[in-house]
Amino acid sequence: MKLKPGCKEEYQKRHEAIWPELKDLLQSSGIYDYSIFLDEETNILFAIQKQRGEQSSQDLGATEVVQRWWSYMADIMDTNPDNSPVSIPLMQVFHMD
Repeated sequence: MKLKPGCKEEYQKRHEAIWPELKDLLQSSGIYDYSIFLDEETNILFAIQKQRGEQSSQDLGATEVVQRWWSYMADIMDTNPDNSPVSIPLMQVFHMD
């Protein structure tokens, strides 16, 4: 994902005040231990999360609360036409259990 220049503080502020209904949805869908990192040189955001079960946060885009969150965040991130964050699949180059 990519943050628009100069939006780091606003991005952090919005996530510090994450909506309870969004947090509840993520947790009830098996999402936990969720972190987002920012490369300040490129404004690239990297998210990592653990999940229980088969569902991932990528499966939640049709929900009303996620659609509202995407709209809320659209002014500070690169987005697709549906306001979902632009994301690029990454190739795993190493993993250790």
